Amino acid sequence: MKSDLDTLMQAKNLDAILVTGSAQNNPFMVYLTGGGHMTGDLIKKRGASPVVFCNPMERDEAARTGLETRSLADYNFNELVKQLDGDQAAAYAARYQAMLADLGITHGRLAVYGRQDAGVAYAIFSALQKCLPEIEIVGEISDSLLYQALYIKDEAEIERIRRMGRITTSVVAQVADLLTSHAVKDEVLVKPDGQPLTIGEVKNKIDLWLAELGAANPDGTIFAIGADAGVPHSTGKPADLLRLGQTIVFDIFPCERGGGYYYDFTRTWCLGYAPDEVQAVYETVLDTYRKVVSALKPGSVFKDYQGLTCDLYEAQGHATLRTNPRAQSGYVHGLGHGVGLHVHEKPSSSTLETNTDRLEPGVVFTIEPGLYYPERGMGVRLENTLHLRQDGKFEVLAPYPLDLVLPMRAR
Repeated sequence: MKSDLDTLMQAKNLDAILVTGSAQNNPFMVYLTGGGHMTGDLIKKRGASPVVFCNPMERDEAARTGLETRSLADYNFNELVKQLDGDQAAAYAARYQAMLADLGITHGRLAVYGRQDAGVAYAIFSALQKCLPEIEIVGEISDSLLYQALYIKDEAEIERIRRMGRITTSVVAQVADLLTSHAVKDEVLVKPDGQPLTIGEVKNKIDLWLAELGAANPDGTIFAIGADAGVPHSTGKPADLLRLGQTIVFDIFPCERGGGYYYDFTRTWCLGYAPDEVQAVYETVLDTYRKVVSALKPGSVFKDYQGLTCDLYEAQGHATLRTNPRAQSGYVHGLGHGVGLHVHEKPSSSTLETNTDRLEPGVVFTIEPGLYYPERGMGVRLENTLHLRQDGKFEVLAPYPLDLVLPMRAR
């Protein structure tokens, strides 16, 4: 949590952190500022409160963060460019050098985060490192300071994710109603004008309904049918038709408008009926989901449940990544991941030896077992987002039925 930042900084031997970029759709900046229509930099020295450096045009937005703000106009970028013979990277570095010095940061370890073009960031921070040889600029990957801070959510964060869950399941219910209300001709859903309903049209409705409820869909939606449902991250072809009896994997992961908290949810549907082969695979996935959720214990290592999932599937003859790391049929992904300001964050179910992520009170994470057989024209995944409460109980944040078959109301 944010209250742990100084403790985490000390544990990682960091003297300061710098977050750059927009305060929208930029998870770490959103986390530390609360979001807003501004672009700039946030610098936090260990033991001190964060300071936001902003463009004067965005001073009111910056003030709404409740943090101390300073104007970038006080560090005249155009003059720095002139002094440095037009070298913009050097000018940005000189500006950062002055900003850091004003906060008393002249040596130690500085970790950088945020969103910026990779080439631009490389040029600027390479130049900054040359300017400040007594400061070590640090980049982190999977176990970064801010990912650790995001690991445990406070009650306000939980409630925001829960609200996104309610929005998500509301839209899912609208999609189910849309599909089942259509007439059917030759096993294909058709609109009142007799034209077939397509996946692209359904996705357009999803985006509209999310927007109406104040949510955004920056990463799109997986809505894939038939063989595409058998490839876990196939998003579905816009021109594909909605047919009875074929598996539809519907994976939806919207967030608060402006790049806030996410929710992650998947159901697999068959319209009208499910073939016996599909029903059998679905029952296996559903049984696995229920057994894994029943086995969850506070304090346990999350990746152990990936092992349990493999045990359950392998016992029934399904290939897994444990038996064949290159498998493209069977169980071909991890069990779950954390959810928050990123759709994927800690804890991780990765089986890397170095992964020791545990299920601690305050974590929000997914459980999403699946089985995929594209060569047989089908795939099945079920996913819910869960929260480990302070009382040690696991809670699905937005319950929704786990039915496979959606009966058609109009035939």
